[in-house]
Amino acid sequence: MTTTHAPAPPIGKAAVGALGALAVSTGALESVVTPTLPLLQRELDMSPAEGALLSIVLLVTGALITPIAGKLGDRYGGKRVVVRLMAVVCAGGLVSALAPNLPVLLLGQVLQGAMVGALPLSFILVRAHLPAGESKVAIGVVSGLFVGGAMAGTLAAGPVAEGLSRHWMFALPTFAVIGATVLVHRLMPHDPPRPTDGAGIDWPGLVLLSGTLVTLMLVLGLGADLVAQPLVLLGLVVLLAAFGTGWVAVERRAASPMVDLRMLTRPAVGKSCVLTFLICVGTSAATYLVPQLFAVPADTYGFGASATEIGFFLLPGALAASLAGPISGIGVRRLGSRAVVTAGVLLMAVGLLGLAAAHTEIWHLVVGKALVALANGLCVTAMVTRTATSVDLGDTGIATGLVLVTRVIGFAVGVQVTGAILTAGTPSGSKIPAESAFVAGFVLAAAVTALSLLVVRTMSKGVKE
Repeated sequence: MTTTHAPAPPIGKAAVGALGALAVSTGALESVVTPTLPLLQRELDMSPAEGALLSIVLLVTGALITPIAGKLGDRYGGKRVVVRLMAVVCAGGLVSALAPNLPVLLLGQVLQGAMVGALPLSFILVRAHLPAGESKVAIGVVSGLFVGGAMAGTLAAGPVAEGLSRHWMFALPTFAVIGATVLVHRLMPHDPPRPTDGAGIDWPGLVLLSGTLVTLMLVLGLGADLVAQPLVLLGLVVLLAAFGTGWVAVERRAASPMVDLRMLTRPAVGKSCVLTFLICVGTSAATYLVPQLFAVPADTYGFGASATEIGFFLLPGALAASLAGPISGIGVRRLGSRAVVTAGVLLMAVGLLGLAAAHTEIWHLVVGKALVALANGLCVTAMVTRTATSVDLGDTGIATGLVLVTRVIGFAVGVQVTGAILTAGTPSGSKIPAESAFVAGFVLAAAVTALSLLVVRTMSKGVKE
């Protein structure tokens, strides 16, 4: 039985500012690994496949936490859940800062993944406490500050890691997150729980999906190393199949599934998920391979770039990604989602093939990475818009949640596969992959991206199908 709750009290600029500070600090904390991944691999003696695993665990955790966070926010109030999730993030940041080895650092990144679920709740808080017009402005400001924080983290991580240590590059933004969380706790009024349908949280589905994703990452990341141990590899594959089958069975029977797989039978949703997966596989190749290529010693075929220089070289890609959302929104309204996605796929394929063919100058990598980042933003924004507008209002969260999970799986698969390619392409006794391994990674990503055109051609021209 549902009950009527009093409206949430209005908030002032100070409370919105606290949410903005939280967005900046979490954006900075989330972004420090990418430009410093080669440095972390050297200091912690990681293989390329292990480095790939480190770069994705935060996103995998976020995909699992996000749907649960929404339901907890409905049940207990958004502020309470945000503060508790950020406490987990702060603990993860401190674990990452103090980590002496890779397993501990992975644990820290897993805990930090809670931030992915906390940020959407902050948008819900804004909508609960502000009128519609003001809430749109506030959400835009908070979103922009998160992007700005991510850019700041990308630029600052290298200088901090090289000037102080890798420990401080996690510690400093974590201290900022702690301060911002305290401000949110003090300045943001409590919002009342919202009416729910009485359905509980799908804990079995969460556990089985977690097992599926973790086992998938192990198979992709360790597959090359386990070729000599076929029984171990076969065991992991069987375990993956068992987790995946169990998850599908549980989700199909759950009263309130974490991921409603029945949505995939709707053409608009199913096609969006397939496209998102293929596009994110392509994107992940550039995201992972370009920093690695920057860091290859200059006396071979690379540039010997430091973590500071890598962060600077990645900045144009971050700027392109921040512009892609608005551009895609305008394009969808004027030209339709199919035109925008087609343009994005072609642009990404060109960028990836360009990286495979020409990577002897720094500007080759900078331009190629920026093209891929822009194309990814165009496509993913168009897919989310198309999905959200093709289902009933009450199904929007479920449908877009499917796209989110598919995006993370696609990114994780792409990163792990390219990491495995670099590991397999590293000569015995060397820590430097062969140049051909990078070329193979970019070409494979371009081929997967091009496959998405087969799905795009079946889409309707407009936003709604």
